[in-house]
Amino acid sequence: MAMNLQQGGGGRGRRRRGRGGGAAMSEINVTPLVDVMLVLLIIFMVTAPMLTAGVPIDLPDSKAEALKEEPHEITVSMDGQGRVFLDDQELAPGELADRLAGIEKGEKAPLVTLRADRSLDYGRVIAVMGELNAAGFKSISLVTNGSVAAP
Repeated sequence: MAMNLQQGGGGRGRRRRGRGGGAAMSEINVTPLVDVMLVLLIIFMVTAPMLTAGVPIDLPDSKAEALKEEPHEITVSMDGQGRVFLDDQELAPGELADRLAGIEKGEKAPLVTLRADRSLDYGRVIAVMGELNAAGFKSISLVTNGSVAAP
């Protein structure tokens, strides 16, 4: 139901505009929405690389250049107590070979990144590398922290 308000005795119908007027605003201001989305995008872009490693490990320092991430990559991690993780799942002792055998290799085996704590014995790290090699994974990358001066 529409209503026509008249002022004074002029007989002309006038509609009041602006704040408090009866007309509904039919436009949506998307600027705040775009601002919020851009801030969320920046937050996700900054935090996404930090989410790749779920096992806390004190990595050794090195001057080596960073490798490019590959889409089909397997991460094997060893923490300070010598526990072995495949991606983020902890494995029982001796379970690594069985789990590696279950991974489909295709025509080219995926890249394996080995993250080992700096406090581990060298022999334990080499033993895991030997299991990876025996399972058919010949391309193994050792992950380190990048630093300006190597120890």
